[in-house]
Amino acid sequence: MCKLHRRAMMPAMTSRGAVTALLGRRSECEKLDRLLADVRGGDSRALVVRGVPGVGKTALLEYLTQLATDYRVVQVAGVESEMELPYAGLQQLCAPFLDRMDGIPAPQRDALGGAFGLTAGPPPDRFLVGLGALYLFAEASERQPLVCVIDDAQWLDRISLQTIVFLARRLMAERIAVVIAVREPSAVPELAQLPELTVDGLGDAESRALLATVVPGRLDSRVRDRIVAETRGNPLAIVALPRAWTIAELADGIGVPGAMPMTGRIENSFFRRLVLLPPDSRQLLLAAAAEPLGDPALLWQAAGLLGIDAAAAVAAEASGLVEFGVRTRFQHPLVRSAVYRAASPEERQAVHRALAHATDVSTDPDRRAWHLASAARGPDEEVAAELERSAGRAQARGGFGAAAAFLRRSVELTQEPARRTERSLAAAQASLTAGALDLTRELLTITQAGVLDPFQRARIELLRAHVAYASGPDNNAAPLLLTAARRLESFDLDLARETYLAAWGAAAQMGSLEAEVLLEVSRAIQALPPPPTAPRPLDLLLDGLALLITDGHTAAAAPLQAAAKVLAALPVEDVLRWGWMAPAACAATWDFEGLYATAARQVQLVRDAGALSQVQLHLAQVGLALTWMGDFAGAAANIAETDSAAAATGIPITPYSLLRLQALQGREDAATAAIVSADEQASAADPGLAAHREQWAAAVLYNGLARYDEAASAARRAASEIVVPFYTMWTLPELVEAAARVGDSELAHVALERLTTATHPCGNDSALGIEARCQALLSTGDTAEALYRDAIQRLGRTRLRPELARAHLLYGEWLRREGRRVDARDQLRTAYDLFTTIGMEAFVERARRELTATGETVRKRTAEVTTALTPQEAQIARLARDGFSNPEIATRLYLSPRTVEWHLRKVFTKLNIRSRQQLHGVALDTTTA
Repeated sequence: MCKLHRRAMMPAMTSRGAVTALLGRRSECEKLDRLLADVRGGDSRALVVRGVPGVGKTALLEYLTQLATDYRVVQVAGVESEMELPYAGLQQLCAPFLDRMDGIPAPQRDALGGAFGLTAGPPPDRFLVGLGALYLFAEASERQPLVCVIDDAQWLDRISLQTIVFLARRLMAERIAVVIAVREPSAVPELAQLPELTVDGLGDAESRALLATVVPGRLDSRVRDRIVAETRGNPLAIVALPRAWTIAELADGIGVPGAMPMTGRIENSFFRRLVLLPPDSRQLLLAAAAEPLGDPALLWQAAGLLGIDAAAAVAAEASGLVEFGVRTRFQHPLVRSAVYRAASPEERQAVHRALAHATDVSTDPDRRAWHLASAARGPDEEVAAELERSAGRAQARGGFGAAAAFLRRSVELTQEPARRTERSLAAAQASLTAGALDLTRELLTITQAGVLDPFQRARIELLRAHVAYASGPDNNAAPLLLTAARRLESFDLDLARETYLAAWGAAAQMGSLEAEVLLEVSRAIQALPPPPTAPRPLDLLLDGLALLITDGHTAAAAPLQAAAKVLAALPVEDVLRWGWMAPAACAATWDFEGLYATAARQVQLVRDAGALSQVQLHLAQVGLALTWMGDFAGAAANIAETDSAAAATGIPITPYSLLRLQALQGREDAATAAIVSADEQASAADPGLAAHREQWAAAVLYNGLARYDEAASAARRAASEIVVPFYTMWTLPELVEAAARVGDSELAHVALERLTTATHPCGNDSALGIEARCQALLSTGDTAEALYRDAIQRLGRTRLRPELARAHLLYGEWLRREGRRVDARDQLRTAYDLFTTIGMEAFVERARRELTATGETVRKRTAEVTTALTPQEAQIARLARDGFSNPEIATRLYLSPRTVEWHLRKVFTKLNIRSRQQLHGVALDTTTA
């Protein structure tokens, strides 16, 4: 701890001996005491310490580490000049545990090795890196409780910070504390997800007491009160500012500048002490400020290149600004800032040049390149090329965000126009892939100012279109993508076709808002020249989707079914680029079993590839298929896994699977709440589809509740939306049923005619079974009965249990109205049993009422919870039952194995079982869907 901070402390006693307590920080210290006690008791804790510079955040962290005598403590501090180096902070935090990497699963081990430059390979997925760090820390905490301390998080490289927050949010049952200090004000949105401790200034009494420790002797009360008022209780300001004032200034108070911001006043006090040092000592401090690792060997090697003698360190240390030891350490991060900012550009360039030459090019080429860039006096092709090479290595470690940082700096040092344009485009592409949309726009503006060839202009348009699409709902995204695709045709037909697919998807998401653009995209696809070789899966999908819009299901069904067969075995490279669209071929042709098989395979491929940020998109498609098949337990588990992925990645996804599930379950309060929640989440995300899916869910719910007027109203609104045809067509069976029940024959027949155009061309049992069921509703006599039987026979050959149960219900209702009560009971009893087994509570009650009307006594079903498992506990129990190991479950759910084990112990206790084998004999229901 630095000497000045010690003066802000007072001795206190704890049960483990003498520990220093901070002056005026009783409540803050008590909170840190409780945090350590919780960790010692077996729980994990995370805390963000917020406050303005100098308010005492670092002192609180030092108090924590001093208190944690029986803990393993690892620390890292963010440094402004390190912000662009990927995983620099995380690597320092993990360094003590890297010898344990052999004990973690291979995907996580490889990801960590790639992130830290220890192994070669493709860019690691940052969530696999996070899981790897989680494994390392969890294993370390088995032997001894662990405290991870991160100071000045606002200056940590972004990907390290995101990974540390990921880790902190996934800790549950490990004996680990993660405490992060961040300077205010700061824009670090990731930290908003963690518990916080805000540190304010000291009170007047504490401020006066602290001031008395640094200004011995008498002090005019007016000067003292002004210092206390001006410093606003900031401990560092109270301690540091008076050291820079003369006796005269202290006597009359003229040394307290009232207009300067607090951070500036403190830095100014450090600057006033800095200028009193000899030139060599100032240059040594500047080199230390520019060298973020605090490595004394590297610092002294650079000092030798600068001609600085070792004696320069004596005066530097005597100033109280820095300590030279095992690691170079400044009194406070603001000292580093003050030293660096006080130097001229020429002085900074000189020390960066020396640090670059002192840095080993074989072990740390990227930091060397960064120093060289900071040393450059102007455009420098040699350094720009080195930065470009570093971008490739940075991408292999930290992904596209890291690559973008190096490429952007490379652009700044590039003078030759053609190279500058290409590097700008590469930087913009990397920034877009990393999700840095503002930076992408900035780079595109720079690029557009240069001399461009037609292909470069087309690529700029493509990037601008993707920025518009990635920015959220944007009526311009689809037209921009369409324009870019057309321009790309003459340069790169494969890229053009992928862009047309993106344009089709963007237009489809906007629904009726982009109906004309969707038609224009489809016609443009049809105007493309045929592929020079056999059509690829992308070509088949594009052609089928285009036909769906221009010619309808009759023309598109066969091509889409052919596409679905090849898309079921799509290579992983295509899955990662555009595979999220692959299930559309099955969805458009009522092939829900194919939809499930394709999406489930893609989930596994994406997982195996380490692209965990894409998992939830594919999981959502699996969840939709499971609801169609009536596997509500599987759908609930899928939703829990999707939520885990969304929580881990920070990428929200609208809960459409939950919406569909709760509508089918028929619990009105829960389903209504889900519809409202989905509307709030989706109205801004995908306004074209949001209203449709919400009204579709409402129509299913109200048909189950036998409130047919409300069902007809909701279904009519959903079916009137000109969205993607296969979304609209799924609403039509609800509209036919509701309209038939309210006696609106015209509406029912129009809906049936629209439905038949979508189902009949598909020719499979799912489509034709639902079609026959709806035709039967509007038929009479022998025709109706034959249609009901045909529907039951066809749907019975599929896995669509809810649709089969509804066919039995409608047939039974028709039989009762025909006066055939005995025959009706058979159908209604079958429907009742199926609905009960599936868990469709509203339809269970509807079937019960119909059975009662036939004269059969049926006990009203009451909902009961067979277990008290949470959705995550049930998901873990299912995976354990299915043979997955704790590490495998941990990887799927973004947890540590210890947390999985902790959840399983709770599952065993709740179910009164003692082993995984016994999971096969119990129902794994949950308290919530």
